[in-house]
Amino acid sequence: MTSYANPIKDRAAIAAAATTGFHARNTDRSQASYVAEACKAVLDQCGLTPRDVDGLCGSMPLAPAVQSMLGIPEVTWFANPMIPFGNHVAAAASAVHSGLCDVVLAYHGAYRMAWNTASALKDPFRRSLAFGAGGTPPPESVAGAVGYTAWASRYLHEFGVPREHLGYVAINSRTNALKNPYAAMREPMTMEDYVSARMIRWPLCLLDMDVPVDGADAFIITTTERARDLPLPPVLVHAVVLGMIDKNEEDQSPSLRRHGQHVTISALRAKSDFWIDDVDVYLPYDGFSIIALNWFENAGWCEPGEASDFIQDHWAPNDDGTGRILIKGRVPVNPHGGSLSEGGTQGSGHLREAVHQLQGVAGGRQVQGAERALLNIGGFFFNAQGITLRRA
Repeated sequence: MTSYANPIKDRAAIAAAATTGFHARNTDRSQASYVAEACKAVLDQCGLTPRDVDGLCGSMPLAPAVQSMLGIPEVTWFANPMIPFGNHVAAAASAVHSGLCDVVLAYHGAYRMAWNTASALKDPFRRSLAFGAGGTPPPESVAGAVGYTAWASRYLHEFGVPREHLGYVAINSRTNALKNPYAAMREPMTMEDYVSARMIRWPLCLLDMDVPVDGADAFIITTTERARDLPLPPVLVHAVVLGMIDKNEEDQSPSLRRHGQHVTISALRAKSDFWIDDVDVYLPYDGFSIIALNWFENAGWCEPGEASDFIQDHWAPNDDGTGRILIKGRVPVNPHGGSLSEGGTQGSGHLREAVHQLQGVAGGRQVQGAERALLNIGGFFFNAQGITLRRA
C-alpha cells in the first residue's frame, strides 16, 4: 500500500549545510573533533549559537556527547538513527513539523574505524569485530558489502551488460570530484584506469566501492518559517521516504525487480509534486556502482537493464578520456563526486551537495538556476531512501 498523504510537505527546511572536507586515510583527529568543526561551521552560516538549538540528530558520536561538547544548554528532542542519512532527514523534519523542537542540528561523522581496515582483516582479534566471533570473512557469507558483488554479477548476467559499463559511474564521480575541494579523491580517472584497477570480488573492483574517509557534515533543519529568517535561501523538504520489503536481507531479496528501491520510488512519486522531468540535479547513491545503475532504472530514467545505455546516451566526454553524465545535456549526476570519489559519507554528502546546489553556493559545480533536486540514498535492502527537495 502506498499513501499519498504528505502533511509535512514543504513545512520543514534545511537552512544550511557545512562540511569539514574528507580524507581517504586515517588522520590524527577524532571523529568527535570533525563533528564539532562541522557543527560550528553550520551554526556560523546561520548566525546561530548553541543556545538556539533544541534538537539533535546524528549517528556517531551520540547526541548526549555532542550536546556536551558544543555546550548546548537544553534540548527537547534528540535521536541517533542508523545510517544512511535519509533516516536523519526524516526524523529531524518530522520533529520540527510536530513541534517536538524548533531547530535541529543534524550531523554525520564519517570515520575510518580501526576494525574496518585491511590490516584488521589480517588480525584474528580485530577481524572478529567485523565478522563475528568466528572471524569468518567473505565470500563464505553474502551479507554486507559482498551482497552487492553477488547482485552486480546477477545484473550483468541477466541484462547482458559488460562490466565496463559500471565504470561510467565511477568515472562520472571522479570527474565531478575534480571541482570539489572537499573531495578525498581528485586524480582524473579514465576507463583504462577503471579496467586495470584491482579486482575485489568479481565483478566489482576497487573503484566500484566507496572510499572510507575521515570527515563530517552538519545541517540546520528547522521550520520553513524560521528558515526564511536565516541568511541563506531555505531548501524545503518536499518529501522523504524510507522503503523496505519483507525479504530485506542481501541473500533473501527475490530479484532485481523487487527490493527496497521500488517501494521508495513508488511512495516518493506519490508524495511529490514533481519528478525526474523537473529536477535540476540528480543524486543517486553510489556506495557501490551497481546501486546507482539500479536507481537510474527504478527512478524511471530508463527501463530495467538499460541504465548503462542511458548513461552512454547522456555522456559528456572530455578529450583526456574522462567524462561525466549530463542528463538531457544539463542535469548533472552527483556533481560533488559521490561516495566513490568525495568519500563514503553514507548519504550526508549527497544531501549537502543538493542543499548547496539549491542555495546557489556550489562554486565551480553550480548548476545555474537549480530549483529542484532528487536524492536516492541507500541501497537495495533495508536502507533504500528517497528525498525530493526544492528551493523556497
